[in-house]
Amino acid sequence: MAIEDQAGDQADRREFFRIDDSVQLSYRVVDSVELSLRLEKLDSSVNGSFTVMTRLQALSQHLSASLHRIEQKDPDVADYLKALDKKVELLGQTFLADEIDLTEQPAKPVNLSAGGMSLCTTESLEIGTQLEIKMLLLPSFTGVLIYGEVVGSEAAPDDADFPWNLRVNFSHIRDADRDALIRHILRRQAAVLRQQREDRELLEDE
Repeated sequence: MAIEDQAGDQADRREFFRIDDSVQLSYRVVDSVELSLRLEKLDSSVNGSFTVMTRLQALSQHLSASLHRIEQKDPDVADYLKALDKKVELLGQTFLADEIDLTEQPAKPVNLSAGGMSLCTTESLEIGTQLEIKMLLLPSFTGVLIYGEVVGSEAAPDDADFPWNLRVNFSHIRDADRDALIRHILRRQAAVLRQQREDRELLEDE
């Protein structure tokens, strides 16, 4: 199998990694005309302050190899650059918190993958409804902007406050946002597996 095919298969598999998570999010219905206008600007615009952390993380990811080489040659300089990167990250989080009210909303439980999500809501939406979704990943305060389509809407009788369960497929998402989402999912998966391993070890020691 070619290297390109292997990389593609790995990316496809990451699409199907699903986690139960808590995120801060808002969504709104968009019609076909507005969706077309939004998609024209999706890749070219910076989308305001909401995706500032995603862009900062993409830059950090791009520079990580250079930082590793610097660390091997001059650890002091590398430590200084890491501190600067952390300061920029904190400034980005502060800027994000000042510019949007999403940070004040309580986190909502979701089942999340790089290709879609399910969540409980107060309303039922028709299958095929197009949504604009703003999602804040925790604890990194990474904002991702996603356009998706409702593919399922079922009653959730066990939850009086949010009696409907929506299933949404992500139809349009910038590469940087998708990469940030995949990194978040992999980190959460690793944390869950680590916790499960620690719990098993505690039981074995009893």
